[in-house]
Amino acid sequence: MNTTPLVWAVTIAVTIAFFVYEFFAHVRRPHEPSIGESARWSAFYIGLALVFGVGVGVVSGWTYGGEYFAGYLTEKALSIDNLFVFLLVMTAFAVPKIYQQKVLMIGIVIALVLRGVFIAVGAALIANFSWIFYLFGAFLLVLAYQQARGSHDSNPADGRFMRAVRRVLPVTEEFHGDRMTVRLDGRRFVTPLLLTIIAIGFVDLVFAVDSIPAIYGLTDQAYIVFTANAFALMGLRQLYFLIGGLLERLVYLAQGLAVILAFIGVKLLLHALHVNELGFVNGGQPVLWAPEIPIWFSLLFIAATITVATLASLRRTRGDRSKEPVDPAGDAPDPEKQLS
Repeated sequence: MNTTPLVWAVTIAVTIAFFVYEFFAHVRRPHEPSIGESARWSAFYIGLALVFGVGVGVVSGWTYGGEYFAGYLTEKALSIDNLFVFLLVMTAFAVPKIYQQKVLMIGIVIALVLRGVFIAVGAALIANFSWIFYLFGAFLLVLAYQQARGSHDSNPADGRFMRAVRRVLPVTEEFHGDRMTVRLDGRRFVTPLLLTIIAIGFVDLVFAVDSIPAIYGLTDQAYIVFTANAFALMGLRQLYFLIGGLLERLVYLAQGLAVILAFIGVKLLLHALHVNELGFVNGGQPVLWAPEIPIWFSLLFIAATITVATLASLRRTRGDRSKEPVDPAGDAPDPEKQLS
Protein backbone atom coordinates (compact mmCIF):
# COMPACT_ATOMS: atom_id res chain seq x y z
CA MET A 1 0.00 0.00 0.00
CA ASN A 2 1.60 3.26 -1.16
CA THR A 3 0.92 5.95 1.44
CA THR A 4 2.76 9.22 0.82
CA PRO A 5 3.66 11.78 3.51
CA LEU A 6 1.00 14.06 1.99
CA VAL A 7 -1.70 11.43 2.53
CA TRP A 8 -0.57 11.02 6.14
CA ALA A 9 -0.57 14.79 6.69
CA VAL A 10 -4.06 15.23 5.23
CA THR A 11 -5.43 12.28 7.22
CA ILE A 12 -4.03 13.56 10.52
CA ALA A 13 -5.20 17.12 9.78
CA VAL A 14 -8.76 15.97 8.99
CA THR A 15 -8.82 13.81 12.13
CA ILE A 16 -7.75 16.78 14.27
CA ALA A 17 -10.34 18.98 12.53
CA PHE A 18 -13.13 16.54 13.44
CA PHE A 19 -12.17 16.58 17.12
CA VAL A 20 -11.84 20.38 17.17
CA TYR A 21 -15.30 20.67 15.63
CA GLU A 22 -16.66 18.19 18.18
CA PHE A 23 -15.33 20.29 21.03
CA PHE A 24 -16.64 23.65 19.89
CA ALA A 25 -19.96 22.35 18.52
CA HIS A 26 -20.93 19.93 21.28
CA VAL A 27 -18.58 19.76 24.26
CA ARG A 28 -17.74 23.36 25.13
CA ARG A 29 -21.26 23.98 26.47
CA PRO A 30 -21.89 21.47 29.29
CA HIS A 31 -25.03 19.43 28.62
CA GLU A 32 -26.26 15.86 28.46
CA PRO A 33 -26.80 14.82 24.82
CA SER A 34 -30.24 13.59 23.88
CA ILE A 35 -30.79 10.11 22.47
CA GLY A 36 -31.64 11.63 19.08
CA GLU A 37 -28.45 13.71 18.96
CA SER A 38 -26.31 10.75 20.01
CA ALA A 39 -27.98 8.43 17.48
CA ARG A 40 -27.55 10.85 14.57
CA TRP A 41 -23.88 11.47 15.22
CA SER A 42 -23.11 7.81 15.94
CA ALA A 43 -24.71 6.85 12.63
CA PHE A 44 -22.77 9.62 10.86
CA TYR A 45 -19.37 8.46 12.15
CA ILE A 46 -20.09 4.77 11.52
CA GLY A 47 -21.25 5.63 8.00
CA LEU A 48 -18.14 7.74 7.45
CA ALA A 49 -15.93 4.83 8.57
CA LEU A 50 -17.69 2.47 6.16
CA VAL A 51 -17.38 4.90 3.24
CA PHE A 52 -13.66 5.32 3.99
CA GLY A 53 -13.23 1.53 3.98
CA VAL A 54 -14.90 1.30 0.58
CA GLY A 55 -12.54 4.04 -0.61
CA VAL A 56 -9.53 2.05 0.60
CA GLY A 57 -10.80 -0.99 -1.27
CA VAL A 58 -11.43 0.92 -4.51
CA VAL A 59 -8.13 2.83 -4.47
CA SER A 60 -5.70 0.29 -2.99
CA GLY A 61 -7.41 -3.05 -3.58
CA TRP A 62 -9.86 -5.12 -1.59
CA THR A 63 -7.13 -6.99 0.26
CA TYR A 64 -6.33 -3.74 2.04
CA GLY A 65 -10.02 -2.87 2.18
CA GLY A 66 -10.70 -6.16 3.96
CA GLU A 67 -7.83 -5.52 6.37
CA TYR A 68 -9.28 -2.11 7.19
CA PHE A 69 -12.78 -3.47 7.87
CA ALA A 70 -11.44 -6.32 10.02
CA GLY A 71 -9.31 -3.84 11.96
CA TYR A 72 -12.17 -1.37 12.33
CA LEU A 73 -14.54 -4.05 13.65
CA THR A 74 -11.94 -5.26 16.14
CA GLU A 75 -11.10 -1.75 17.37
CA LYS A 76 -14.79 -0.82 17.61
CA ALA A 77 -15.48 -3.87 19.74
CA LEU A 78 -12.51 -3.06 21.98
CA SER A 79 -13.71 0.56 22.18
CA ILE A 80 -17.10 -0.60 23.45
CA ASP A 81 -15.19 -2.49 26.14
CA ASN A 82 -13.52 0.87 26.84
CA LEU A 83 -16.96 2.42 27.33
CA PHE A 84 -17.84 -0.11 30.01
CA VAL A 85 -14.75 0.86 32.02
CA PHE A 86 -15.45 4.57 31.38
CA LEU A 87 -18.92 4.05 32.84
CA LEU A 88 -17.41 2.44 35.94
CA VAL A 89 -14.98 5.37 36.34
CA MET A 90 -17.72 7.98 35.87
CA THR A 91 -19.92 6.20 38.42
CA ALA A 92 -17.09 5.82 40.94
CA PHE A 93 -16.30 9.55 40.81
CA ALA A 94 -20.01 10.51 40.60
CA VAL A 95 -19.40 12.77 37.59
CA PRO A 96 -22.58 14.76 36.79
CA LYS A 97 -24.07 13.86 33.39
CA ILE A 98 -23.62 17.36 31.98
CA TYR A 99 -19.83 17.20 32.51
CA GLN A 100 -19.29 13.67 31.22
CA GLN A 101 -18.94 14.84 27.60
CA LYS A 102 -15.85 16.87 28.45
CA VAL A 103 -14.24 13.98 30.32
CA LEU A 104 -14.97 11.60 27.45
CA MET A 105 -13.66 14.00 24.81
CA ILE A 106 -10.35 14.51 26.60
CA GLY A 107 -10.12 10.77 27.30
CA ILE A 108 -10.69 9.90 23.63
CA VAL A 109 -8.05 12.40 22.48
CA ILE A 110 -5.60 10.88 24.99
CA ALA A 111 -6.47 7.43 23.64
CA LEU A 112 -5.80 8.48 20.04
CA VAL A 113 -2.46 10.08 20.94
CA LEU A 114 -1.35 7.01 22.90
CA ARG A 115 -2.40 4.68 20.11
CA GLY A 116 -0.53 6.85 17.62
CA VAL A 117 2.65 6.36 19.65
CA PHE A 118 2.10 2.60 19.89
CA ILE A 119 1.32 2.39 16.16
CA ALA A 120 4.65 4.07 15.32
CA VAL A 121 6.55 1.81 17.73
CA GLY A 122 4.77 -1.28 16.43
CA ALA A 123 5.53 -0.40 12.80
CA ALA A 124 9.22 0.09 13.62
CA LEU A 125 9.41 -3.23 15.48
CA ILE A 126 7.67 -5.16 12.69
CA ALA A 127 9.91 -3.60 10.04
CA ASN A 128 13.10 -4.57 11.85
CA PHE A 129 12.31 -7.66 13.93
CA SER A 130 10.12 -10.35 12.39
CA TRP A 131 10.25 -12.33 15.65
CA ILE A 132 8.07 -9.65 17.26
CA PHE A 133 5.06 -11.52 15.81
CA TYR A 134 5.79 -14.34 18.25
CA LEU A 135 5.64 -11.90 21.17
CA PHE A 136 2.49 -10.18 19.89
CA GLY A 137 0.78 -13.55 19.37
CA ALA A 138 1.68 -14.84 22.82
CA PHE A 139 0.67 -11.52 24.39
CA LEU A 140 -2.76 -11.66 22.75
CA LEU A 141 -3.33 -15.20 23.99
CA VAL A 142 -2.61 -14.03 27.54
CA LEU A 143 -4.99 -11.08 27.07
CA ALA A 144 -7.63 -13.45 25.71
CA TYR A 145 -7.36 -15.56 28.86
CA GLN A 146 -7.71 -12.47 31.07
CA GLN A 147 -10.73 -11.26 29.07
CA ALA A 148 -12.42 -14.64 29.34
CA ARG A 149 -12.10 -14.47 33.12
CA GLY A 150 -13.78 -11.04 33.13
CA SER A 151 -11.99 -7.71 32.78
CA HIS A 152 -14.13 -5.48 35.02
CA ASP A 153 -13.88 -7.07 38.44
CA SER A 154 -11.82 -4.30 40.05
CA ASN A 155 -12.63 -0.64 40.41
CA PRO A 156 -10.32 1.34 38.06
CA ALA A 157 -10.97 4.50 40.07
CA ASP A 158 -9.63 3.01 43.30
CA GLY A 159 -6.60 1.02 42.19
CA ARG A 160 -3.03 1.51 43.36
CA PHE A 161 -2.31 4.05 40.61
CA MET A 162 -5.22 6.33 41.55
CA ARG A 163 -4.47 6.03 45.27
CA ALA A 164 -0.92 7.21 44.51
CA VAL A 165 -2.31 10.15 42.49
CA ARG A 166 -4.51 11.16 45.41
CA ARG A 167 -1.52 11.14 47.73
CA VAL A 168 0.41 13.46 45.39
CA LEU A 169 -2.34 15.85 44.28
CA PRO A 170 -4.54 17.90 46.63
CA VAL A 171 -8.13 17.10 45.60
CA THR A 172 -11.35 18.94 46.46
CA GLU A 173 -14.31 17.00 47.78
CA GLU A 174 -16.81 18.46 45.31
CA PHE A 175 -17.01 19.45 41.65
CA HIS A 176 -16.63 23.09 40.64
CA GLY A 177 -18.54 23.19 37.37
CA ASP A 178 -16.42 21.77 34.57
CA ARG A 179 -13.20 23.25 35.97
CA MET A 180 -10.24 20.92 36.45
CA THR A 181 -8.43 23.04 39.04
CA VAL A 182 -9.65 25.61 41.56
CA ARG A 183 -8.00 27.99 44.02
CA LEU A 184 -9.33 27.75 47.61
CA ASP A 185 -7.95 29.78 50.51
CA GLY A 186 -4.95 30.77 48.40
CA ARG A 187 -4.08 27.17 47.52
CA ARG A 188 -4.51 25.41 44.17
CA PHE A 189 -6.53 22.18 44.22
CA VAL A 190 -7.49 19.74 41.48
CA THR A 191 -11.15 18.84 41.19
CA PRO A 192 -12.65 15.35 40.93
CA LEU A 193 -13.16 16.12 37.22
CA LEU A 194 -9.39 16.19 36.61
CA LEU A 195 -9.00 13.07 38.75
CA THR A 196 -11.55 11.32 36.53
CA ILE A 197 -9.63 12.37 33.40
CA ILE A 198 -6.40 11.00 34.89
CA ALA A 199 -8.14 7.69 35.64
CA ILE A 200 -9.52 7.46 32.10
CA GLY A 201 -6.10 8.37 30.67
CA PHE A 202 -4.59 5.47 32.62
CA VAL A 203 -7.30 3.14 31.31
CA ASP A 204 -6.57 4.39 27.77
CA LEU A 205 -2.91 3.47 28.21
CA VAL A 206 -3.85 -0.09 29.17
CA PHE A 207 -6.24 -0.42 26.25
CA ALA A 208 -3.66 0.96 23.81
CA VAL A 209 -1.29 -1.82 24.85
CA ASP A 210 -4.12 -4.30 24.19
CA SER A 211 -5.49 -3.01 20.90
CA ILE A 212 -2.39 -2.23 18.81
CA PRO A 213 -0.93 -5.78 18.81
CA ALA A 214 -4.44 -7.03 17.97
CA ILE A 215 -4.83 -4.94 14.83
CA TYR A 216 -1.23 -5.58 13.74
CA GLY A 217 -2.30 -9.21 13.65
CA LEU A 218 -4.71 -8.26 10.85
CA THR A 219 -2.56 -5.87 8.82
CA ASP A 220 1.03 -4.69 8.64
CA GLN A 221 0.03 -1.31 7.18
CA ALA A 222 0.50 1.48 9.75
CA TYR A 223 -1.89 3.73 7.79
CA ILE A 224 -4.71 1.16 8.05
CA VAL A 225 -3.93 0.66 11.74
CA PHE A 226 -4.15 4.42 12.40
CA THR A 227 -7.31 5.10 10.39
CA ALA A 228 -9.12 2.06 11.83
CA ASN A 229 -8.30 3.31 15.33
CA ALA A 230 -9.25 6.92 14.51
CA PHE A 231 -12.64 5.92 13.08
CA ALA A 232 -13.28 3.53 15.99
CA LEU A 233 -12.72 6.42 18.44
CA MET A 234 -14.72 8.99 16.43
CA GLY A 235 -18.28 8.96 17.66
CA LEU A 236 -17.33 7.01 20.78
CA ARG A 237 -18.53 9.90 22.94
CA GLN A 238 -21.98 9.82 21.32
CA LEU A 239 -22.07 6.03 21.50
CA TYR A 240 -21.46 6.25 25.25
CA PHE A 241 -24.67 8.23 25.75
CA LEU A 242 -26.58 6.19 23.17
CA ILE A 243 -25.92 2.71 24.58
CA GLY A 244 -24.95 3.62 28.15
CA GLY A 245 -28.05 1.85 29.45
CA LEU A 246 -27.28 -1.21 27.34
CA LEU A 247 -23.64 -1.63 28.42
CA GLU A 248 -24.62 -3.56 31.52
CA ARG A 249 -26.56 -5.99 29.30
CA LEU A 250 -23.50 -6.96 27.21
CA VAL A 251 -22.59 -9.68 29.69
CA TYR A 252 -20.78 -11.80 27.09
CA LEU A 253 -18.74 -8.96 25.58
CA ALA A 254 -15.59 -9.96 27.48
CA GLN A 255 -15.92 -13.55 26.28
CA GLY A 256 -16.51 -12.41 22.70
CA LEU A 257 -13.42 -10.21 22.81
CA ALA A 258 -11.46 -13.11 24.32
CA VAL A 259 -12.37 -15.28 21.31
CA ILE A 260 -11.34 -12.49 18.90
CA LEU A 261 -8.03 -11.84 20.66
CA ALA A 262 -7.25 -15.56 20.82
CA PHE A 263 -8.04 -15.93 17.11
CA ILE A 264 -5.77 -13.00 16.19
CA GLY A 265 -3.08 -14.36 18.53
CA VAL A 266 -3.12 -17.71 16.72
CA LYS A 267 -3.11 -15.87 13.36
CA LEU A 268 -0.03 -13.92 14.45
CA LEU A 269 1.81 -17.05 15.58
CA LEU A 270 1.08 -18.76 12.25
CA HIS A 271 2.32 -15.68 10.40
CA ALA A 272 5.43 -15.62 12.61
CA LEU A 273 6.18 -19.18 11.49
CA HIS A 274 5.88 -18.10 7.85
CA VAL A 275 8.42 -15.28 8.27
CA ASN A 276 10.51 -17.14 10.87
CA GLU A 277 14.14 -16.07 11.34
CA LEU A 278 14.75 -17.57 14.79
CA GLY A 279 17.59 -20.07 14.65
CA PHE A 280 16.04 -22.46 17.17
CA VAL A 281 12.79 -22.72 15.16
CA ASN A 282 13.10 -24.89 12.01
CA GLY A 283 16.77 -23.98 11.71
CA GLY A 284 15.98 -20.31 11.13
CA GLN A 285 13.95 -21.08 7.99
CA PRO A 286 10.28 -20.17 7.33
CA VAL A 287 7.81 -22.91 8.27
CA LEU A 288 5.89 -23.07 5.00
CA TRP A 289 3.48 -25.82 6.07
CA ALA A 290 1.85 -23.55 8.66
CA PRO A 291 -1.45 -22.26 7.17
CA GLU A 292 -1.95 -18.52 6.63
CA ILE A 293 -5.43 -17.33 7.61
CA PRO A 294 -6.84 -15.18 4.78
CA ILE A 295 -8.20 -11.72 5.58
CA TRP A 296 -11.71 -12.55 4.32
CA PHE A 297 -11.95 -15.35 6.87
CA SER A 298 -10.66 -13.04 9.62
CA LEU A 299 -13.30 -10.44 8.72
CA LEU A 300 -16.14 -12.98 8.75
CA PHE A 301 -14.92 -14.58 11.99
CA ILE A 302 -14.66 -11.25 13.84
CA ALA A 303 -18.06 -10.03 12.60
CA ALA A 304 -19.73 -13.34 13.49
CA THR A 305 -18.15 -13.39 16.98
CA ILE A 306 -19.32 -9.84 17.76
CA THR A 307 -22.83 -10.67 16.51
CA VAL A 308 -23.11 -13.89 18.51
CA ALA A 309 -21.77 -12.26 21.72
CA THR A 310 -24.21 -9.33 21.39
CA LEU A 311 -27.29 -11.47 20.63
CA ALA A 312 -26.45 -13.97 23.37
CA SER A 313 -25.96 -11.13 25.87
CA LEU A 314 -29.28 -9.46 25.01
CA ARG A 315 -31.11 -12.77 25.19
CA ARG A 316 -29.57 -13.63 28.55
CA THR A 317 -30.27 -10.22 30.13
CA ARG A 318 -33.78 -10.03 28.68
CA GLY A 319 -34.60 -13.15 30.66
CA ASP A 320 -32.96 -11.70 33.77
CA ARG A 321 -34.82 -8.37 33.46
CA SER A 322 -38.17 -10.10 33.19
CA LYS A 323 -37.55 -11.46 36.70
CA GLU A 324 -36.76 -8.04 38.23
CA PRO A 325 -39.28 -6.73 40.76
CA VAL A 326 -41.44 -3.87 39.49
CA ASP A 327 -40.89 -0.52 41.20
CA PRO A 328 -44.22 0.58 42.73
CA ALA A 329 -43.42 4.14 41.67
CA GLY A 330 -42.97 2.97 38.08
CA ASP A 331 -39.33 4.07 37.85
CA ALA A 332 -36.94 2.00 35.74
CA PRO A 333 -33.83 0.61 37.43
CA ASP A 334 -30.91 3.02 37.34
CA PRO A 335 -27.94 1.29 35.65
CA GLU A 336 -25.44 3.60 37.38
CA LYS A 337 -26.79 2.64 40.80
CA GLN A 338 -26.60 -1.02 39.89
CA LEU A 339 -22.93 -0.63 38.91
CA SER A 340 -21.92 1.36 41.97
